[in-house]
Amino acid sequence: MSLTALILLFVRRHARAYLAAGLMLAGIALMTVWVPRQIGHVVDGLVQGHLSGTALWLELAALLGAGLLIYLLRAGWRMALFAAAYRMGVELRAQLYQRLSQQGPQFYQTHRTGDLMALATNDVDAVEMAAGEALLAGFDGSLTLLLVVSTMALGVDARLAAVALLPFPVMALAFWWISRHVHDRSKLALDRFGHLNDHVQETLSGVRTLRALGLEAQSAQRFGELARSAAHAGFEAQRWEARYEPAVGMSLAVASAASLGLGGWLVWRQELTIGQLTSFGLYLTQLIWPMFAAGWVLSLWERGRAAWGRLSAVLEEPLAVDDVGTVHQAPTGTIHWRTLSFHYPGSRQAALDQVDLTLQPGHTLGLVGPTGSGKSTVIKLLLRQWTPQQGAVTWGDYDIAQYRLTALRQATAWVPQEPVLFSATVADNIALAKPQASREEITAMARLAAVDEDILRLPQGYDTPVGERGVTLSGGQKQRIAIARALLSDAPVLLLDDALSAVDTETESRILRHLRQHLKESRHPRSVVVVSHRLSAVSDADEIVVMRHGRVAERGAHAALLALGAEQGWYAHQWRVQQLEASLQDSELTPL
Repeated sequence: MSLTALILLFVRRHARAYLAAGLMLAGIALMTVWVPRQIGHVVDGLVQGHLSGTALWLELAALLGAGLLIYLLRAGWRMALFAAAYRMGVELRAQLYQRLSQQGPQFYQTHRTGDLMALATNDVDAVEMAAGEALLAGFDGSLTLLLVVSTMALGVDARLAAVALLPFPVMALAFWWISRHVHDRSKLALDRFGHLNDHVQETLSGVRTLRALGLEAQSAQRFGELARSAAHAGFEAQRWEARYEPAVGMSLAVASAASLGLGGWLVWRQELTIGQLTSFGLYLTQLIWPMFAAGWVLSLWERGRAAWGRLSAVLEEPLAVDDVGTVHQAPTGTIHWRTLSFHYPGSRQAALDQVDLTLQPGHTLGLVGPTGSGKSTVIKLLLRQWTPQQGAVTWGDYDIAQYRLTALRQATAWVPQEPVLFSATVADNIALAKPQASREEITAMARLAAVDEDILRLPQGYDTPVGERGVTLSGGQKQRIAIARALLSDAPVLLLDDALSAVDTETESRILRHLRQHLKESRHPRSVVVVSHRLSAVSDADEIVVMRHGRVAERGAHAALLALGAEQGWYAHQWRVQQLEASLQDSELTPL
């Protein structure tokens, strides 16, 4: 969709506001055209000596009333217009946010956060200005130009009007040339502002790492380079926009000189009165606004076109996973991963290769294996973050692609290895999936996640703000708060994707013990998938699956896998290694 089509669609939906603004602008244009004619009439009356006393005061009062009415109408059309244009900005930002929230990981691998933030600010503002200021300024300028030129030609003298319009074709050619450069420079300025946003966002997110590595000076230097580049691009766009004004000024100067010269000659020949020449001169000054409006409109329109080109590319980019399911009910029953094969875009190596897994309601499935063996991919395919190239994931009676994404994801509580906390209190972060939860429920889940004592040591306890992305908390605290959040939700499936990697073994054992007890006491059966590098986290699972190179290498209960022996089984070997490491750590901590 082009910018023109977008704005026409918006105007059609908000026709009442635009119609009111247009009518007020038409009234302004008519009054503006009437004023010079009235002034010319007053001048001729004074020269001829038949206008004085009460009649003169009435004429002046009419001019004053016209000026006041023009002021009120100008205020009115701006309020009507910008109220509608701001609604467009709100709609675009909501549409962009909704689209971004539906995109999958593949989208965010190719689009940087800072640039997306720039789209929601500068780019939307530019489109909003095109729909508001540019549209109505164009209407106002065009109507004023038509009325002024018509009045000059029909109400004063057609010869003067023709002479005054001679420079305008040259000005139109100059405007066309300038507008092309404004569009290119505006797009470059928006792109470079996005790059600057990217750098700022990455710097603030990784400020601890930058300080630890002593890279503050390099980061500041890079910021300076990006800031200068963005400023230069913006300056270039403004410099080209500034060329509209000289083009207007030169055209009006030529028009004024030519028309006043001809007008003086016509007055000398008594073919034109002084009052008519005065009116014509005032009409010439009124052409300043339409000419400047043309430059202003072209500038805003080209900025809007450049911004909409960037916005539409994001809004129209296909979703990595289409939400086209027809089943709105929450999924229940057994989950099957059926002969799944999947590879990530750009990778030739299969992340999963002919994988078959089953998770019964109320059971626990443990996934272990070396780094990059496909454990987390199993969970991501269940969450429909990606679509498998072969095979399917079924839940109950349906393929998960048949469920609406909202229904599917409300049935799962996922705790990733790097959980995300929001700029809110600890209690609000735990209650994210269940905002109506009481403080007692929140506290109970925090105890299950072994984080209650840590929270109470914070300055304001559960009411302590955690900062952006939980910056004030340690990695282990963030993981345990995320676990408490997942336990508080009513989702029937709990997914722990290496969610205990940042806690010590003692705390891990306490959390797992609490979790087992909680699952036993739960009124509704809750299935659990545990992905972990620590085998102790999955030792009580109903089934343990060892993944290697995207394939299922071993499967069975803990005792059965240990029975294979360290020589034959990866699980048994890793269990022996990890138990040895744990015993060595315990001996180091034991005082002599």
